[in-house]
Amino acid sequence: MKNESVIKRCFCLLLLLVAVVMTVGADSEWQLVWSDEFEQDGRPDSTVWNYERGFERNHEDQWYQSENAFQQNGLLVIEARREQKPNPTYRENGRYWGQRRPTIEYTSASLNTRGKYNFLYGRLEVRARIPVAGGAWPAIWTLGSGVEWPSCGEIDVMEYYHIGGVPHILANAAWGCDNHYQAVWNTRRIPFSHFTKRNPDWARQFHIWRMDWDETSIRLYLDDELLNEVPLSSTINGSIGNYSNPFTRPQFILLNLALGGDNGGKIDDSAFPMRYEIDYVRVYQKQN
Repeated sequence: MKNESVIKRCFCLLLLLVAVVMTVGADSEWQLVWSDEFEQDGRPDSTVWNYERGFERNHEDQWYQSENAFQQNGLLVIEARREQKPNPTYRENGRYWGQRRPTIEYTSASLNTRGKYNFLYGRLEVRARIPVAGGAWPAIWTLGSGVEWPSCGEIDVMEYYHIGGVPHILANAAWGCDNHYQAVWNTRRIPFSHFTKRNPDWARQFHIWRMDWDETSIRLYLDDELLNEVPLSSTINGSIGNYSNPFTRPQFILLNLALGGDNGGKIDDSAFPMRYEIDYVRVYQKQN
């Protein structure tokens, strides 16, 4: 009996070792090739990050400006603020909707690596804590270059906003069709309650969003839970994109905190300042 007990223990130990080796082997397939860890207090690295400025898209309420992005205590902070000032681009009869707003009511920041860093295939990983108040619309996403949207391809690793008053987390991809500025979407909308029922403290914690992208598919994860899988066999542009596949070309990275607009919903003015905090952004490539 004693020998049998020893054998069982040895067998269990062997299974544990095999599991550890398999896990290490899976992780060792990936090599870190680029990252920003945001270790130094102050402004983000200008050799890596660009800033958008102004009213940009989706009739959003915030004015983007670089002042709302800073590094503090090892984090990139994108801070949305309620502040009123004149709109320097105001034109009473301006062609663009952003020009027809006489004042700025809210400010925030949007950063991207366009022209400074892009990548083709691999793993993108972002650890972040997002604001979930009404009107908040944080995002982690990528875009292609050299072709108009959406034929350039868009991957939404993370979006958060309210749909019909109900908060959701989204994981999407978009590409072009035969009409200018109209997208074909592969969208997954997950009610926020899916996460908070399991973890009531979810909104107070950091989480890891991940994209695994290869020649066959785009897989989008949150804390290792697969949210959406997009086969590249389906992501073919229409005539405007010359029937090409945008996800066989490099993409650059964007991080932003939008407010309100077409999707963000009613803004909770009691929630300011809102902070979107990013611990790191990392890109991995397979070793082989």
